[in-house]
Order: sequence, then C-alpha cells, then structure tokens
Amino acid sequence: MIIVTGSIQARLDTIDELRRLSLEHVTRSRAEPGCLEHGVTVDVNDGLRLVFFERWADREALLAHFRVPASREFGAQAARLAAHPPELATYEASELSLR
Repeated sequence: MIIVTGSIQARLDTIDELRRLSLEHVTRSRAEPGCLEHGVTVDVNDGLRLVFFERWADREALLAHFRVPASREFGAQAARLAAHPPELATYEASELSLR
C-alpha cells in the first residue's frame, strides 16, 4: 500500500477556491481504480492550510492517478493559488495485524 500526505498553504484571497478545487479533486480521485482513501481537511491550527491524506493499493495505481489530466490540472491550479509550493510525501506501507 502507498500512503500519500500533502498540504497546501492558501492565501486569504484563495482559500475558498482552493477548498472547492480540493473537494472536487478528492471526489474525482476516490472513483479511480486502486484508490483506497482520499481526503482533505482544514488544519484546525491554521485555517489557511489544507491537509491531504491518501491510501493507494499500489505504486501503479498512484502513478496512474498522477497521469490523469484532471489531477495534473489540479496540481497546477493549487500551485498557482498557494502561498508557497505545496508539500507532498509518499510512503510505502504494509498493514500489520496486532492480534
């Protein structure tokens, strides 16, 4: 499984548009093959910071997601509306049973 975390720091004049675009991106991404979870939240400590959490079945599913034109467009729009470049990190993980 691949886990993706990310954040976008908005400006006061762009937060509403970034929230709208982010919710559209999340909804669209959830329908893609291999998407196990995809969400965005507003940081409770900083109302201008959007935080993303994603889980993908495997690397191939994530790479396919990055190739979707709408995903690429979202990235370009988010970068344009952000106060500074968005942050993104990916991790390879396996589920552990604690039983």
